[in-house]
Amino acid sequence: MANENIFSGLKVVDLSSFVAAPGAAVILSDFGADVIKVEPPQGDMWRQGHRTPVQPQSEDAYQWHLANRNKRSIALDLKSPGAQQVIFELANWADVFIVNTPHHARKKLKLEYEDIAGWNPRLIYADLTGFGENGPDADLPGFDVTAYWARSGLLSMTRDAGVPPTWPVGGSGDNATAVGLYSAIVTALYRRERTGKGSHVTTSLLAQGVWSASVSIQAALAGAKFPPRHDRTHPANAAMNVYRSSDETWFVLIITPDKFVTVVKAIGRADLLTDPRFSSPAQIMANMTPLTAIFDELFSAQPMAHWHSVFAGLNVTFGEVRGPQEVINDPQLRENEIIVPLEGAGAKLTSTISSPIQVHGVAKEPARRAAELGEHTEEILGELGFDAKDIESLRESGAVPKAREHAA
Repeated sequence: MANENIFSGLKVVDLSSFVAAPGAAVILSDFGADVIKVEPPQGDMWRQGHRTPVQPQSEDAYQWHLANRNKRSIALDLKSPGAQQVIFELANWADVFIVNTPHHARKKLKLEYEDIAGWNPRLIYADLTGFGENGPDADLPGFDVTAYWARSGLLSMTRDAGVPPTWPVGGSGDNATAVGLYSAIVTALYRRERTGKGSHVTTSLLAQGVWSASVSIQAALAGAKFPPRHDRTHPANAAMNVYRSSDETWFVLIITPDKFVTVVKAIGRADLLTDPRFSSPAQIMANMTPLTAIFDELFSAQPMAHWHSVFAGLNVTFGEVRGPQEVINDPQLRENEIIVPLEGAGAKLTSTISSPIQVHGVAKEPARRAAELGEHTEEILGELGFDAKDIESLRESGAVPKAREHAA
């Protein structure tokens, strides 16, 4: 691969917190952008995400490194009057300015698009909200669980019949939204190449959730009749169901109509083709429950390795249901640079997940640990034109914390 960095020289100010908007900045950094993370003196709350009870517990701030690798950090108290001059200089320095502070708080802090764009007409102002900029719930706080999953309809649809909604995978909606916000930023950068003008780009967790659920939401828009919720033992289609092997591995199986005869023969049940219950497509549809019971008994008689070999040999679509500990040992992830080395994060945390975009012929930046809180404050202020006296004045005013106040 070449060493070309697509975004070499691109300057990004990341004023956002938690996962989704910082994730968009991570993708920019993967391709060479210089990203400055602006945090309050006490740090982004996500620095402690690995200690949150609903998250997997660890001594390492694994989530923080994932959402903030390859960034420089400046600690800045936005409520301090002196901080406005730093924001002014950052906005003039930057090509991209990312923010997800709630709009009512942005107004108080003078961080709205109208406040920032006048300083730098080429700036891309990237704005992430929970529920969109308009409407009765525009000011509601939103996380991916509430806005992306629940409000979009996804959480209603990802459950079987007779069971309540479950708690979704933490951060999954956030990271999908990060790709969406990144796409908006790149679109605006392309527009700037053509026109020289900056842009105000935005998306929301809700918009991204509805987009992810859009096949079903579009069906609702069309007045479509929805089938009953999926019931594994009484499915609408036994050839599109979840089964379990003898070694307790669940797998998703999708047998398209053109493969049905081939699969039935390959799994040793050619007799089903002459069974009156399955002698025609109409009969098969009328007898999905007994067919599911037959498949259950059959698939539970052999280990997953056997069925993997059978299905792969027939080019049948299937997917083994794996937990996180199994996923990280999947050779596909390292062969395709989905999991990559992480430099400097510690003895245990030596790998991370790369962003899901590759450009052939272009190498991504090596993943380096996330910065300590305020680690680069003095360096960044110096680059922005603040001399030692200015920096000391900012410290005295409380706009930036004193050196001894920096925390990991």
